[in-house]
Order: sequence, then C-alpha cells, then structure tokens
Amino acid sequence: MKFMKLGSKPDTFQADGKSVRYVSSELATDVTINVGEVKFNLHKFPLLSKSYRLQKLVSKSGDDNPDEIDMVDFPGGPKAFEICAKFCYGMTVTLNAYNVVAARCAAEYLEMTEDVDRGNLIFKIEVFLNSSIFRSWKDSIIVLQTTKSLQPWSEDLKIVGKCVDSIASKTSVDPSNITWSYTYNRKISMQDMIVEEGMKLREKNESVPRDWWVEDICELDIDLYKRVMIAVKSKGRMDAKVIGEALKTYAIRWLPDSFNDLVSDARTWRYKYLIETLICLLPSDKAVGCSCSFLLKLLKVAVLVGLDDTQREDLVERISLKLHQACVKDLLIPSQSPQTMLYDVELIHGIVNRYVMHEKYNKQLSEENDDFVLGPGHGLSVNVGKLIDGYLAAIAHDPNLGLACFVDLAQSIPDSARPTHDGLYNAIDIFLKEHSSLTKAERKKICGLMDVKKLTLDASMHAAQNDRLPLRVVVQVLFFEQVRAAAGVQALSNSARDTSNSTTYTDEEYDKAAVADDGKSLKKQGSQKVRDEDSRRKNGKLLKNSKSSRSGMQLLPSRSRRIFDKLWIVGRGGAGNRSSETSGSSQSPTSMAPGDTKSSGSSSRHRRHSIS
Repeated sequence: MKFMKLGSKPDTFQADGKSVRYVSSELATDVTINVGEVKFNLHKFPLLSKSYRLQKLVSKSGDDNPDEIDMVDFPGGPKAFEICAKFCYGMTVTLNAYNVVAARCAAEYLEMTEDVDRGNLIFKIEVFLNSSIFRSWKDSIIVLQTTKSLQPWSEDLKIVGKCVDSIASKTSVDPSNITWSYTYNRKISMQDMIVEEGMKLREKNESVPRDWWVEDICELDIDLYKRVMIAVKSKGRMDAKVIGEALKTYAIRWLPDSFNDLVSDARTWRYKYLIETLICLLPSDKAVGCSCSFLLKLLKVAVLVGLDDTQREDLVERISLKLHQACVKDLLIPSQSPQTMLYDVELIHGIVNRYVMHEKYNKQLSEENDDFVLGPGHGLSVNVGKLIDGYLAAIAHDPNLGLACFVDLAQSIPDSARPTHDGLYNAIDIFLKEHSSLTKAERKKICGLMDVKKLTLDASMHAAQNDRLPLRVVVQVLFFEQVRAAAGVQALSNSARDTSNSTTYTDEEYDKAAVADDGKSLKKQGSQKVRDEDSRRKNGKLLKNSKSSRSGMQLLPSRSRRIFDKLWIVGRGGAGNRSSETSGSSQSPTSMAPGDTKSSGSSSRHRRHSIS
C-alpha cells in the first residue's frame, strides 16, 4: 500500500474524553471549532494561514462568542478535520488509501488552496493521488470504496471517475504483465524451480488467467461496481466470457445461498436492485458470455423478488439460446402466487418455445445457404429433449400439476429431439402414479404422447408389466416387441443363408480346381470340410442366441402373454393352415416368429443344391 508523510513536528494533539481535542502548548488556545460532536480547542494563527474558509468564518463570527465556530456537514467528520489541523501545525501526518479521500474533501471544504499558501494541502494530496494511488491496482479499489461515504464531494472532485478509469484500464492489461493483484497469488511449485550450480533459484511464475481481476472488485458496492463494469465494457478489449465470469462471481458474493432468504429477508429490495443491475451489465451478444446455469439463477431470483417483465424477457431470450447447457435442477423455479403448482412450468414452457423458434430459424438459414450453419445443431437438440423429459419427470410429482400443462410442455419438443422415448415414458409413468384419479380418456391422452416404437428393450419390458398404462398401450408394446424379435430372427436366417450360398460357390471352385490338379484338390477339399463344420457350428450358435432373445418375451406376466397370444392368433387366423400352426401351444408367438418355416425351407434347398 502506498502512503505519504507530511510535516515533521511531533504530534501534540491530546484528548479530553471522547468529545474534546486540544493541542498541548505553552500558548493558550484562542478558537474552538465544533465538528460534529467533537470540540477542537486550537490556535487561530496556524489554521488561518492555511485555510481561506476559516479566515472568512472567523471574521464573520458573532459578537456573543467570537472564538467558537460551528462547521456543519463537514466531509470526513472529526478525523478528517484533525488531519487538516495537524498539517496546519506542521505535525507529522500519514496519508494512505484509507484516509486520503476524506483528507482531500476536508481540504476542499476548508479551501486550503495555493492562493492561500504555496504547497498547501490540496496540492500535496493531488500529487499523491496521481503519482501513487491511481497507479496502484489495490489502492485504487480501496480509495473507490471510501468514496461512497463522502458523496457528493468525492464525485465533484472527480476522484470517483479517476478511480473507475484507473481500475478499468488495468483490467485490460496483458495478463503476463500483471503484478498488482492482491487476491491472485503467484504460487511457485517445486517443478517450476530451476536449480543450477553456482546460481540462485530462478522462479518461474505461473501464468495469470484473463479473469484475474474479477474477485478483486467484488467488494465494491453495487453502484460503484456498475460504473467499473461499464467502463471495462466501454473500452472494448475485454472478452464477453470474462465479463460473464465477473458478473457470476459478484452474484455469488452478494446473493444469499438459500432462495428462501430472498422471500423472507427484509432487504429484498436490495436484491431486486442487484439483479436489475447485473442484467443491465450482461454482454451485448446474447449468445455468448454467461453460462446458462448462471442465467437461470438470475431468472429464479428475478421471479422471487418480483422483477418486471421487460428484464425477465431479456433473460428468457438469453437462456433460450443456451438451453442445451442447462440441467434439470436449474429449471426448477418456484412458482409465485396465485399459482398453485410447485414450479413455474409456464415460464419454462415459454423458454422452450423460444428455443424451438430459434431452431426453426437456424434450419431455414441452413437450407438457404449450405455453407452457413448457425445454432447448436441436432446433437444439442437431443440434449434439450433429454433435459425437458427429465424436467417433466421432476414436476410430475406435483399433485397440482394439470394434465394439459404436462401435455403441452411435452409436445413443445420436436420429434427429432427425442430419438428414444424412455425419458418421456418415465415422466408419464410418474405422472400416472401421482395422479391416480385420472379418467380412462385422460390416461389415453397422456400415453398418446409416447411412441412405443422408440422405447428401448428395458423400457418395453417395464411398460408391458405396468398396470398403470391403458390396456391398448400394453398391447402395442407387446406387438412391437414381437415384431422386433421376429425381424431379428429373420436377419439371422438371412445371414445363415448367405453363408450357405458362399459355401456352395466355393465347392464349385474347388471342383474346377480338382480337374486341373488331382493332388492339390484332395488337400483343398479336406480343408473345405473343416471350414464347413466351423460354419455349421457358428450358424447353430447364432440360431441359439436368436432363440434366447425371443425367450425374453416369455418373461412377461401371464396376463400380458395371454393377451398377446389371442391377438397373434386372431391376426393369423385368415387361413386354416396358419391357424393350425399357432394353435399348437400357448407359447407359439414367442417361441416361433414369422418367417421361421420359410427360412428353414430355404436352408434345406441350399443343402440339396450343395449335396448335388
């Protein structure tokens, strides 16, 4: 910290209790100056020789008490006046970042200018400020903090403006040249120390991050912080991400950890002003800068403190551009009266609609110009789909959540953002569990959101055993899983047939080769037989695995299997010979899939061709 010493005489100021200060001297005091609740018994000559204001006050003092002067609203109070008085006496006084502003304002009040005496207090303080204080990062911040209690004097003397400009200028300096931060410590690790024979340790400084300054200014009052950040942004040399990090750090410093405190705390109006200021300071480019999590936290506080719609809309717009970065916890914003739901679902619905609108616009731009692609892309849209499905599952526990509200939010996500419907099924299942009084039509409506073809095997198995789902949905799940299993068996059969064709063709080639060379053909035929045996074993193993996959459906409850057996028989009952195939066993839909007979016949034909 920078400091400056003035005067050389010893300090002879004495105190008589808490309200009286005097100078110990052989000469009797001849003037009393009242500053606040403190009386200063001093001598006129040293004071009047430095202060033009005291000269005027003494000359205008009343006849009743000519030696007593009252100074109303003295800037800096008794401590600042004492500094000025000691300077007048030539006593030693030390100025530093904590008292220099008060001394400067007091000297201005007392009119201690060069016109009264050369080398007066105002001149000396100005030299100290310009040559030391404003050149120091730490001292500039401390001085700026002290100016708040000295308004409007510190503002009129341009001390505030000079401090703000000094701080803003230093934030944009190349980080490699930073040596003045008092919260960033240049820690030296052992591997960064180089030891050479005959030389001292040479220390390798760690690199300074671009946001080295954000914590240093967090102690400033919100009004002063706002002025500093405006100055930093106006210089145009600071990255938007660093600006966002600075605002986030300040919010963490001053906003309460618990959102319950925002409602119950009597200082809610202070939090409201803080949020308004932070929103105004957000980077002009809405797509960069602040993280989505931080923006959602600001939105949550804005809702709780009752911020106006205009600034909330600004946050909604910014969040919609980064929705893919959010997590479910960030979206759980408590609702406000008169809403009865636990969370503000309408607000999140508005954000999602804004996001979808941006995606449509980006898609149109991409179609118009193939070289220009804007927006997060399909992969990030899938992230949004998972996010909203997770949010639906979280709010589904709310008994006051209406069906229409749930359905509208679920439908706001485009189909392309949901490659699978497992998350949506989970949310629907929770909603059905928490809202057991739903009618049949309502359960049918909410289950209509789900496409059973997009359920994974695990989700399908769960859905097939879920008594909360309508019977029609269970049947759809069972039917699709049977079709999927049949398709898998057909693919395996085709693979086996392709292998058989390949073997026949190779045998023909070996027969042709045998005509050319009898000795070599015998050896090749022996090798081929070994390959044929391996191929048969592999095909047998594949068919065994296919049966295992089909047997998964046999694990369903007997209710589900009976339902599907009846549907399968009805669906195949058009011809007598087909019905006889399925009527042999109740397990026929799961033990034999469509196409089994065809594939076996095809295999036998290939075997006959191979033998011949």
